[in-house]
Amino acid sequence: MARITIIETGHVPNKYRERHGSFPDMFARMVRTADPSAAFDIVSIPDGEALPDPRQLDAILITGAAAGVYDGLDWIAPLEEFVRTAHANRTPMVGVCFGHQLIAQAFGGTVRKSDKGWGIGRHVYQVTPDNGVVDGEALAIACSHQDQVIEAPSDARTIMSSDFAPHAGLLYANGTTLSVQPHPEFDVAFARVCCKLREGNAPDAVVAAARASLAEPLDSAKLGGAITRFLTRR
Repeated sequence: MARITIIETGHVPNKYRERHGSFPDMFARMVRTADPSAAFDIVSIPDGEALPDPRQLDAILITGAAAGVYDGLDWIAPLEEFVRTAHANRTPMVGVCFGHQLIAQAFGGTVRKSDKGWGIGRHVYQVTPDNGVVDGEALAIACSHQDQVIEAPSDARTIMSSDFAPHAGLLYANGTTLSVQPHPEFDVAFARVCCKLREGNAPDAVVAAARASLAEPLDSAKLGGAITRFLTRR
């Protein structure tokens, strides 16, 4: 049985948490869709919980957050060191959104607010053929971000991309670290919440287009299944 340690780096706003759950809840639902036997430990950084020794863990999943990886918060550097230790130990590890950006920064990539603005709603990502992890030519996944990886680390291969987010999926050279910018753990209802949360921050036309895009189907289960296999294949 796979045991995945979820590192919670941000909270779902209180008013939405009762209906939609926490970010770890969403990831647990995503993983159990592909592997009902999976078990989870949750370490919540916002709740002040200490990071475990990554060398003692079976697998690691790092969530999204409202924070920026470049914000200089006191927990960013320890989390980067945690990531580097896990990677050196070949502990299977996946980062999503903030987690994607944090892993990239930990290995020398560049992360900042994109001059393209907010990415919200359903975005379509091209998949690099024969990457060994994610199948298909393209995947439609919900996203919610302004920050993105601008320059990938030298030992990371870009395996998902779009015009909006050129480095939307990164596979690291040792084969045990994977990260993605969009959110396969989000269902359509929570993707709509993310659109609502951007009102007044993103241009009205961007929010309206994002809402409309969510009428089209998402490939969340395909990417969620790929992430689950990646974390549990040992």
